Amino acid sequence: MTKKPRSLDLTQVTEWDDGRLRRKDDFLAAEEPLEIRVGEHPLSVTMRTPGNDLELAAGFLFTEGLVQRREQILRLESCTPEDVADRGNVVQATLAPEATPDFEKMRRHFFAASSCGICGKASIDAVRSRLLRPPNPDFRVSSDLLVGLPGALRSSQDVFERTGGLHAAALFDAAGALLVLREDIGRHNAVDKVIGWALREGRLPLSESVLLVSGRGGFEIVQKAIVGGVPVVASVSAPSSLAVQLARELRLTLIGFLRGRRFVTYAGDDRVVQSAPARRS
Repeated sequence: MTKKPRSLDLTQVTEWDDGRLRRKDDFLAAEEPLEIRVGEHPLSVTMRTPGNDLELAAGFLFTEGLVQRREQILRLESCTPEDVADRGNVVQATLAPEATPDFEKMRRHFFAASSCGICGKASIDAVRSRLLRPPNPDFRVSSDLLVGLPGALRSSQDVFERTGGLHAAALFDAAGALLVLREDIGRHNAVDKVIGWALREGRLPLSESVLLVSGRGGFEIVQKAIVGGVPVVASVSAPSSLAVQLARELRLTLIGFLRGRRFVTYAGDDRVVQSAPARRS
């Protein structure tokens, strides 16, 4: 029997409320390691929230440049190797010969923790050297559409509503319709799940889409969006300086502090069509 991914854990806690104590059940976001293998070779270990693991692995392989198209992933499956105690915590990929890494010559294997999606990449040069193409320059999005996206994101975050402990990445089309939403303890994992979904569904490049992420818009989020062909990335918090630099260099529209009727455009403001200000009574 296949083990169902567990995205929630139940625990007993003590709640202090204005001097009153009580014991209660509380939900926690699950966090477990996932090992991604190419053939028999370990490639990456990431701390993630179980669920959509094949999408996560596919997105990781694509955004890190190991594959350039869906057909290069010949097989992708969850497996239970004899040397792994936890069922379902390994995804094994079989890649086309031209995409299979030369592990004898690789200088490092990838390791990603839930707080960092680009461990070992100390500078923007690693992304620049991949000769990534700027996203669709003709895509436009209205400011009114943008300010409505966080509400759509929150209303669809099932696990967050019960735990308050997960990041989300959501993909919207040009009309503001939600295409896919994924949650994870790591914001970069949530983005990889979205990109992996698009890769497996044959939807890349995402040249007519807006990516909205909870939390901050970090460098790894911008990098993954550019690889996926996303022209507009928005976050409810602040971007990092390196994220802004990369967005400006590769002409991606980067928006931060998307809250209520306000947002800040850090790069690519030509894609944002201004709507009339709301009337105040």
